[in-house]
Amino acid sequence: MRFIHEKVWQGSKPGLSRTRELLEKMGDPQKSLRFVHVAGTNGKGSVSAMLASILRAAGYTTGLYTSPFIARFNERMQVNGVPITDAELADITAFCAPLALEMVDRPTEFELVTAVAMEFFRRHGCGAVVLETGLGGRLDSTNVIASPVCSVIMNIGLDHTKELGDTVEKIAAEKAGILKPGRPAVCYDLPASVRAVFEKKAGETGSPLVFSDFTRLVPLDNSRAGQSFSYNSFSDLRLPLLGRHQLKNAAVALDTVATLRQSGLAISDEAVRDGLSSVVWPARFEILSDTPYFVVDGGHNPQCAETVAENLRVYFPDQRRVLLIGVLADKDYARLADILDPLADEYVTIAPDNPRALPAELLAEHLSRFGKPVTACQTIEDGVKTALSRAGTDGMVCSVGSLYTAGRVRACFGR
Repeated sequence: MRFIHEKVWQGSKPGLSRTRELLEKMGDPQKSLRFVHVAGTNGKGSVSAMLASILRAAGYTTGLYTSPFIARFNERMQVNGVPITDAELADITAFCAPLALEMVDRPTEFELVTAVAMEFFRRHGCGAVVLETGLGGRLDSTNVIASPVCSVIMNIGLDHTKELGDTVEKIAAEKAGILKPGRPAVCYDLPASVRAVFEKKAGETGSPLVFSDFTRLVPLDNSRAGQSFSYNSFSDLRLPLLGRHQLKNAAVALDTVATLRQSGLAISDEAVRDGLSSVVWPARFEILSDTPYFVVDGGHNPQCAETVAENLRVYFPDQRRVLLIGVLADKDYARLADILDPLADEYVTIAPDNPRALPAELLAEHLSRFGKPVTACQTIEDGVKTALSRAGTDGMVCSVGSLYTAGRVRACFGR
């Protein structure tokens, strides 16, 4: 971990040349793997987890590459739901290290980690790898793969605007960069102007393109324990993840399954049912306690805030709500707060475990304009204790604002 986090790898440098060079030195492990490549602003982690769970239930040795992690770095690369061990992470990093150090134009940290993951998946003989982009798509290091079995585009919103563009259309154009010649793609149900971006790119690459149709989603049952739904030919599917947005993510996963089947992957209806019903994806409106109720969500942008607000209305309509909030200074936390405030009775502020964190005191100062009680805490652990005490027996707590707080929040509950 010290080597991976060394200063020499830090910074963001667009382009695929460094990743290609490093992988070539490693023997191009990615060329022996089959990929489902996933990009998008929101929902890409959830749909990646669903697809990996379904493919695993179908009998494939399944790799999953995601970011960021919740509790431990090892979570970022998994095979069959098991994160890479410390020993194997050390071994593969030791294999990559001299190759990376001899490069004139050295890779970034994310590019180095992507290369480690490719070798990890190769060593385990993965029959399928669900590969989530880190940032954007076109110039993201994961885009070195030549020809995915299927590309998946999730919901598009305004995030990372400095790097990707200041409109959803510009951001969509960057995400569309993962579409490959002749390879099929599945897209979230998007607004017309954004849809047009992907249709144009698909036309240029000759990629068969399917948009999910959320009008065909039929919610059947919804409680704090999970939800059931039907979509297209599938009826009464069970999903433990909460929120209507997760049904939309599941619809994209099901359309992707249909595309994978057309590409020759054997995925039974039973594998789909088992995979969805057993999917695990922590810190996405996850209930950690019911005495009082404590929910953690890694939502960090306005789109995520809209989802959290809707879920609070649906699942906790009558409770007094204490919001435990920690944000990064470079996020649109003002808009996030505007969206969440109608659902808040009181605030407790913390600072995420990240150098870019907004100090809890500054966030408290911003939230005080809403005229509700605000308490700034020095540590995440103190924030959790304070929020629970302020909620009392009849209230609930929702931790929101950054995935970088979620791991330590979950640890307070033994997760």
